[in-house]
Formats: sequence, structure tokens, C-alpha cells
Amino acid sequence: MTTGTTTVDAAALPLRTRIGQVNQRLKGWEAVRWVDGAPRVTDVLRREVDRWGGLGALYGVLRADPWSAVRWADGIPPERSAEAYAAVQEHVTRYGDGLPVLFVEEVPHGLQALGGTTLPVNLALGAGMDVDLAHDLAALVAAEVRARGTHVALVSGLDVLRDPRWGRAEECFSEDPALAALLVEATVRGMQGTTSGADAIDAAHVAVVAKHLAGQGAGVGGRNGSGAPIGRRELGEIHLRPAHAAARVGVAGYMAAYNDVDGVPCSANRDLLTGTIRERWGWDGLVMADGTAIDRLRDSAPDPASAAALALEAGVDLSLWDEAYTHVEEALDRGLVAEAVLDRAVDRVLALKRRIGLLGPDSPAAPATGSAGLPGGLDVRPQAPATSPTSEAGRERIALLARAARQSVVLLHDEGVLPLRADATVAVVGPNADDLDAQLGDYTPPRPDPDSEASTVLSALRDRLGADRVRHAPGSRLRGPLDDPAALDAVRDACAAADVTVVVLGGTSRRGYDDEFADNGAVEGPAPDTTNGEGVDLASVALPEAQIAVARAARAAGRPVVGVVLDGRPRVLTALTPLVDALLVVPFPGPRGGEAVAEALLTGTAPGRLPATFPSADGVMPVAHDERRETARGYVDAKEVRGWVLGTAHAPGVTATLREDTVSVTAAALADGATATLTVDVRNDGPRTVTLPVPLWGQRRERGIRPRRRGLLGVQHATVAPGGSVALTYPLGLDALGSWADGSPVAVPVTVAAWCTPDPDAPAGTAAVRVTDQEGTTPWER
Repeated sequence: MTTGTTTVDAAALPLRTRIGQVNQRLKGWEAVRWVDGAPRVTDVLRREVDRWGGLGALYGVLRADPWSAVRWADGIPPERSAEAYAAVQEHVTRYGDGLPVLFVEEVPHGLQALGGTTLPVNLALGAGMDVDLAHDLAALVAAEVRARGTHVALVSGLDVLRDPRWGRAEECFSEDPALAALLVEATVRGMQGTTSGADAIDAAHVAVVAKHLAGQGAGVGGRNGSGAPIGRRELGEIHLRPAHAAARVGVAGYMAAYNDVDGVPCSANRDLLTGTIRERWGWDGLVMADGTAIDRLRDSAPDPASAAALALEAGVDLSLWDEAYTHVEEALDRGLVAEAVLDRAVDRVLALKRRIGLLGPDSPAAPATGSAGLPGGLDVRPQAPATSPTSEAGRERIALLARAARQSVVLLHDEGVLPLRADATVAVVGPNADDLDAQLGDYTPPRPDPDSEASTVLSALRDRLGADRVRHAPGSRLRGPLDDPAALDAVRDACAAADVTVVVLGGTSRRGYDDEFADNGAVEGPAPDTTNGEGVDLASVALPEAQIAVARAARAAGRPVVGVVLDGRPRVLTALTPLVDALLVVPFPGPRGGEAVAEALLTGTAPGRLPATFPSADGVMPVAHDERRETARGYVDAKEVRGWVLGTAHAPGVTATLREDTVSVTAAALADGATATLTVDVRNDGPRTVTLPVPLWGQRRERGIRPRRRGLLGVQHATVAPGGSVALTYPLGLDALGSWADGSPVAVPVTVAAWCTPDPDAPAGTAAVRVTDQEGTTPWER
């Protein structure tokens, strides 16, 4: 067999090769190591190739982090990544059955490899609500990832944040499915360079496996991987909408989630993985299991062969670190699964290899053959370092990353203390004031040392104001007090010697090389000060008392206090709010986050909006802005469950006014691509130029269906000078006005109330968007 044919399919392959193609058992850092300045394949890889004649895919050759135990001292140098891949590919194709292997890496917010660009986390991009930015960031990362030799990027974004207690909240774009869908679609387009599943993925882009499908953000109690006890309508309206958006622009694959939906594990859910995404949506790509997820089916199956059969029948084409798929031959012999089902999975793996250019020189996606003459055109010559910051491309990259960090910053309120005076002496206190790890998020590689691209809030303010005008004291750890009994006295002294205090609190997804990890990489312990990330679900999302004590000490000094919360999840801020005169919330903004926060402090403006609702207290979940309207009064001891609602931003002097009273479109026209257009006039009577996303909210009114309080109909961006105004148009199509009850948009007659004010419920005097039947009416009006 040769790799120079595009006609290879499962029927032409021996059984052991077919089983090998659906297996992705190895961890790449164990298959190839960097020894004495060169890549060396290991016996782990040799044994796997001898056993199966090859590999379908190999995960994590470049991964660097505490779980892989890969550091700068012993990892693959960024500029020589292709050499490591080439060593694997050469061994697999020479000693196996000739089929090249897909190289798969984690890219949840940048490549998790030495030297990989680290972006703000998804929740931070949700604060920006900027589709164009999401696309451009994705394209930037894709070019970097593919240049290093990676074929497939595992990209977070399908999860919808429905419970702040979940440690992986930072991987979600928002609690609102419409916002998540907009940003997922832009990310896939940017990374793959595609607009449909028929498009090849060229040598400047990378295939995306979007994760996780589906409902993982609705786990019971916010516990990672726990069941999602939701009905079909909730699944469709909330959790499938981002996945549908990805399918529409040709996403290469999905990762099936750990959780079950109403008792059926996603990795064994044929209605989800075959009936919904393939038969109803018409999508034709690859489904990958999450790490060890098929082995976890042992609670739903009597043995590994049965677990493998369940997953194959459901539509899982490629495993990840599982043993179950090594029992596929046994499953075939026992009649648990048909050989045609295995062949279907193998053909999907081969189809992705063709789409990415690995199979066949005639593929439009195939790059030029590299110096080693290996499939996929791997060029193993040492690569140039990352784009020079002094080049035009380097300056564009820096500007894009800085823009993303700025849009992560949300100003919630200000009682007149911002902007900070240019001649002010500032105390910068709190555990996150000078902690770069607290800005980065989970799935982050170790930063280089020195790190010229990074800034903390403390370092950025020192750069702006001068070190002699900035005082500092950490005051506490994130979870508890410092060992130093005088830590809070140091805070009081620093604040008393300053004109204003900036107290920087929040959380971190820090992983340490001494921490312990589960078999899927989730942190298990000790991680004494880690508060976020996979495996770090919290029963309480209130800021810990030790952090509140720092804010109290700052307030006691009698100076104005600005609170900054750097975190990857919504927090209860009820105890903090009365202690500060201004408050900023910043979802993990990435390495440039310190400079972004400093700019907001010194200009008094911030371009972000809350991407999720912050609860008013522990124990009041759920609190999402689009929960259904309730008939109950709430809790006796917590009358208002929501603290700060999604979309909140403090922009004094900025008003938004909806022009139209009523617009109409027929359901038939909507289904054919017609839109109903609303216009919002945005005026700025404040003293400074403001750049801000302007959301348009809506509430569906369907007979017999309890309405959600509101949902996002659309979002546009406005930059308005003092005394100026701009008009924004919102063309509302099928996505905005259709019913998502079954996970895809359907045009049905309906009345939708629309408004652009911050109200969490429909205010008086909303506009009406009417989707009518052929008689020109809606069920709500009869």
C-alpha cells in the first residue's frame, strides 16, 4: 500500500490496520522524546505500530505542561517541531502499513506547546462579543499550529456555561447559546479556512475537532462530567446550537463529551452522534471520544468489547487513550457490532486524512513535499522563530493579542475614582496583583523565561507610572491567609502611603509540576491554591474570606479602592462590592492582561461586557440570564438570585434606543433566507470615546411554552466619540428568530419582543418582531 493514492478505503485494509486506524491510544510525549538535540521514537511507539500496523492519530507530541511533565529544559524546541513529527511519521509509514498518522494537539486558547501563542480564555473572548476578532485570532493560531506540523486542533467552545461551580467555565464563551454559536462559527472559519464541509483544509489552516458534544455545561451541581438531566428542548435550544453553527461551516470533527444526557452517555448516544448531527443536520465528519471516555462506558457495558461496540454503533470513530477499542475484534467475533460499522468509522478517519492533505498528492489540501519526502509534506528543516515583533506581521500579531486582552476587561461600576490620576501614587495589593499564572487559564504551556510578551497588573502599572509611585503587598493566598501574620498590616501600610488602592483578587487555573493528575490530565491534588480548571469544581463560588480580608484592609486605610477580579468563572461578589469604589471583572485575559487592566484603570473605560451572570449568593443556581421565567418568588433568604447579569457594562452617558416598533416577516420567507431588520441608535453624552458591543435582546412568545426571560438576538460594535452617535443595524434571520427546540433552526410563526436596554426582563414599550403565517398573523395574536 502507498500513500500516493486517494482511493484507499476501509474495505482495502486488513482488519488489524482498520482497528489501528480507530485507535488513538498513545500520548505523544511518550512516543517521541527529544534526546541530545534530536527526536527519538520510543519503544512505546514501536510496539503500537507492530501491533496495529500503524496509528489513526497521535495526540500530544508537542504538549508541554505539568501533566506531560514536559518543560523547556527537555521539551521539543518550537522551531524544530516538524522534526519530531517527521520522526514519528517516518517510523509509522516505513514499519507499518503505509498510512500516515494524524497529529493532534490541544488548542483550547492557543497551542499547548512550548512557544505556543496563548490567547485569552474563551470566557474572555465572550466578554468582547467580537466575531471578527475571534476569527482573526483563530486564523493566527491556525497558521502557527500548521506551520509546526500539526493536523488537528482540539478546540473548546461547544460547552455552554450553565453553572458557575463548574471548573471548566473558562472554556465556555458564554452562558448564552447564541453568543457561543457566533464565536464558535467564527473560530472554526478562522482555523480551518472553510465555509462548508465540502471545503478542503489547506496548508495554512488546521482541522478542528470542536469540544464537547453535548450538554457538559449542564452537569449536576456543576461537577465535571456529571449527568445533564435535561429534556430535548433544553438540549436543542441551549447546548446544540453552538455545535450546529460549527457544522454549518464544515467543522472537521466533534469530541463526544464525558457526561450523559438523561442517562445516556454521550459516547454511546446514537441519537446524538448519528441521528442528530449526521442524519438530521447532514454533517459528515469525524467524532472523537474524550480521553478514556469509552473505557468509562464500563458502567454501562459488561466488558471492554461491549463498551467498544456501544461507542462504534453510536458513531464514535476515533478513541483517545482508551483500551476498549483494542477489543474491537472481539466485539466483531461476538456479533456485538457489524464489520460495516467499523468500516464506516475507518472511512471517516481516512476522509479526514484526505481533507487535510495527508492522503494523495492530488488533494487540493496537500502542501508541497518536504525535504524528507514524507506524506503531508512535512518540512523538517529547522523553522524560523515566531514572527519577529519588529516585522509588520509581528506588529499585527501583537496588536491583535493586545486587542483581545483589552476586550476581556469589564467595568461593572465606578463611583468617580476612574481614571486614575496620572500623578497618583498607587497601592497594588491582593494575591493576583503580580501573578502571571492567574491570567493564563487551564491548558497553558509553560511560559518562556524571560517573557517579553507578559505583564501583570503590578508590572504594567509600574511601567506606566514608575516603580517609585507603586506600592505592593499580596495580603493573602487565593484560598487562605499567608503564613506571615503581618501580611494584612503590610497591605494597610501600602494603602496608607498611596492615593488610591487597586486590589486584585480572583482565582487561577495554575497547574504545578508537583501536582497529581487523573488519567485524563485533570488535576487531582494537591494544587493547594488552584481554584479553576478541569477537575477543580467548587461548592462555593464566593470569593474566599482571606481575599475579602485584603479588601477590608485596603478600605480601612481610608483611600479610594478599585477592585479587580481576575477569574475564569462567575463569582459571588456581594461581600466585595461595598468595599470598593469601582469594580472590574476580567476573565483570564492571557499574558498581556496586566497591560489591558492598567489601560482600563488609566483611561476609565473598558470595552467588555459580562459574558455570564454572576450569582448573588451561593446556593441560588441556576442564575443564567435566559432561564425560563419563574412563577415562584425565589428564596426567603435570597430575594434576588442574580448579582450582575450577562451583558452588564458601566458606560456612563451611553444610551441605546431602538427605532422600530414592529417589523414582520413570514415564516416561509424566513426559512428561505429573509431577515427582519431592527436599528439601534447609540449616543455618547459622556466625556470619553467609548467602544462597546451593543447587544439586542429578545423574548419569544409562543403559545403553550413558558418563555425564557431573554436571549441574545444579535450584537454589533459601536465606537462613539463624546457628543456623537451611530446607527447600528441588526438583520435578524433564521438563527435569531427560528425555533431551536430540536437543535436546528426552524421557521415557525412567533412573536418576539425585542429591546436594547440592560433590562433582564422585557421592559414596557419593547419592539415586536412578528414571524407570521401566510395569513399575516401569529399564534400569540389570535
